[in-house]
Amino acid sequence: MKVTVVGAGAVGASCAEYIALKDFASEVVLLDIKEGYAEGKAMDLMQTASLNGFDTKITGSTNDYSKTANSHIAVITSGIPRKPGMTREELIGINAGIVKTVSSSLIEHSPDVILIVVSNPMDTMTYLVHKTTDLPKNKIIGMGGALDSARFKYRLAEAMDAPISDVDGMVIGGHSDTGMVPLTSHATRNSIRVSEFLNGDRLSQVADDTKVGGATLTKLLGTSAWYAPGAAVSALVQAIACDQKKMFPCSTMLEGEYGLDDICIGVPVILGKNGIERIVDIPLSNAEKNKMKESAEGVSKTNDLLTL
Repeated sequence: MKVTVVGAGAVGASCAEYIALKDFASEVVLLDIKEGYAEGKAMDLMQTASLNGFDTKITGSTNDYSKTANSHIAVITSGIPRKPGMTREELIGINAGIVKTVSSSLIEHSPDVILIVVSNPMDTMTYLVHKTTDLPKNKIIGMGGALDSARFKYRLAEAMDAPISDVDGMVIGGHSDTGMVPLTSHATRNSIRVSEFLNGDRLSQVADDTKVGGATLTKLLGTSAWYAPGAAVSALVQAIACDQKKMFPCSTMLEGEYGLDDICIGVPVILGKNGIERIVDIPLSNAEKNKMKESAEGVSKTNDLLTL
């Protein structure tokens, strides 16, 4: 099982590390445009192998996509953050160009690859890959909901003073501060609804804290987070590589599901060896349906900024 991670920055390198630690892949290729950067990250990670007890081979390459050939799964983390004075249109235009080039280069060398898109704005970049490649829809997956759900469970456990292993919860919708839809009505602690432990105001606070989870960390760190995003990506990769049939909320192309069409947005899916095995339809309250609709409208406005 060969996995490629494009972008050897903090998220990409963390993703490669977590995949190696789980020891299910034979090889992980790190690729970056910065000369020697991916090679250095790969060497550093390989020097932990004897200490951490994994046999996964990690190699690095500077922009040589031939090294990614025959990858089963590829992760796209490439892109730039928004800089002072930069408009959203400029950011999307730059990142769209990067993601189009990366996805086409990966497919050229691995025509049957399953792509996991991490680059932001993630839902729009996932939509872009659908519109600019010939990959089937089950092989294009946007990573956002898995990370948002992990942050949701962290906040729920914190609020209930409970071990996080007791807690289950999911976030659907767009991967943005305003687009997330934390499903508080479905969240549980050992199969008991969290509303039995937390009042409405506290649950609302948990949802609000979840939505600004990324922004909170950026303010504290001075940059975007990397541990949890890397772990979230590695969980998706493992579910596919090991055919686990696990359910995660992922950004996928909808064609009528949840009343939405021609949009990539986070909904629960089953992940297995074929990528997205199926979309899971779950009942939503009227309030959740309205929030999902609002989220989709926001994602569509961002999609309209693309030049396809």
